[in-house]
Amino acid sequence: MRLRTFAPMAILAIAVAGGWSGNAAAAGKIDCKLKFNLRGWSALYKHAEGQGVVSCDNGRIFNVNIVAVGGGLTVGKYHVDNGTGKFSEVSNTSELWGDYAQGEANAGVVKSGTAQVLTKGTATLALAGAGEGVDIGISFGKFTLTPAH
Repeated sequence: MRLRTFAPMAILAIAVAGGWSGNAAAAGKIDCKLKFNLRGWSALYKHAEGQGVVSCDNGRIFNVNIVAVGGGLTVGKYHVDNGTGKFSEVSNTSELWGDYAQGEANAGVVKSGTAQVLTKGTATLALAGAGEGVDIGISFGKFTLTPAH
């Protein structure tokens, strides 16, 4: 008699646990977007700084600081206003912060635009923006995103 009672309860427990872990995995992915402004210059060495806001579909919102540095065959001065970014889905918002690898080719005078995909481990960040300035060349470096304090 005990075996007959145990089997249905074991099946129920496995079904409930399976449903719970499936929902937890689905709920574990977070979708985040970035809105930013960036100002920079380059003359073999490239340096840009800016601020932005990361908003996620779990309701979290972060003010962020942006620093992009690198080098290459570039020269220019530019700014990007109202740029946008889309992160790949993450399990935890802490995965958003840190150094992303960056490589770009630019050719712009007066009105300048950019579109690029940055990588950091398994996380990616697709950026797009338009601005003004002069920026010509090819550069490589890092794009660092940190929460503002």
